[in-house]
Amino acid sequence: MLHGLKSYLVYSFGFLLVLEIMIAAAIYWWPTFEDNAQNIINIASRIPVLGGLATTVKEKGVSAYVYGQQYFKGCAALGTAACVLFAAPSVAGEVHRGTMEMWLARPVSRSRLFTERWLGGFAAIAVPVVLSSLSIAWMLPWVDDSMPLGDLALTSLHMVLFLAPIYAATFAWSSIGSEPMRISFVMLFLSVLAFAMYLVEAVTNYTPYRIVDIRVFLDIEATGRLDWRYYVPLTAATLAGYVVGLRSFLRRTP
Repeated sequence: MLHGLKSYLVYSFGFLLVLEIMIAAAIYWWPTFEDNAQNIINIASRIPVLGGLATTVKEKGVSAYVYGQQYFKGCAALGTAACVLFAAPSVAGEVHRGTMEMWLARPVSRSRLFTERWLGGFAAIAVPVVLSSLSIAWMLPWVDDSMPLGDLALTSLHMVLFLAPIYAATFAWSSIGSEPMRISFVMLFLSVLAFAMYLVEAVTNYTPYRIVDIRVFLDIEATGRLDWRYYVPLTAATLAGYVVGLRSFLRRTP
């Protein structure tokens, strides 16, 4: 368990570092974006969806810009990859390396083994998302702007809820399979496909990434609460993925 914990800490720190660098650079560039917003809109409008997002940022200001940079661009893209890469080898990697029997030989129940690894990997994703989001409140004064810490905490929770089903589904597949590379490739391909479909105006509202659209975060900011239409199905999907993974893990042989 100690070795696994160290690995999660290393991966989590790397993920956090990348998110912090990306949002720090984005905030530093905010005044330039603000001064050239119309030119950026004119360029982005070649893809209607991007043009609409750029217009929203111009109209709503720094909060919309931060939500786009931190959540839609940063956490949605990198976070999805992290979910897949952290979860895919969790069980399938043990089988692939031939270390499954050694792992199962620990004097604890299979349920505990599974849950410890599941929670450890998910925490390695969720904690960097939350910490990097909260740090925005301290970065914005660099450009003479500000955002309430409470809004950032709430929107980061929404982001974590979005990532959770992706992690749970990948972990469930890992509990069934034995080829982590194949699992990673397929899940990453599907996520890239879904992201690309978001940019197609006719189907943008039918892709998972619509859940982390800038406008969704602006609605959360405006209402001061999460939207049950999102968090209920996301939580249900996460629990379903966990249960499927656990049941598969309990039944499988080394």
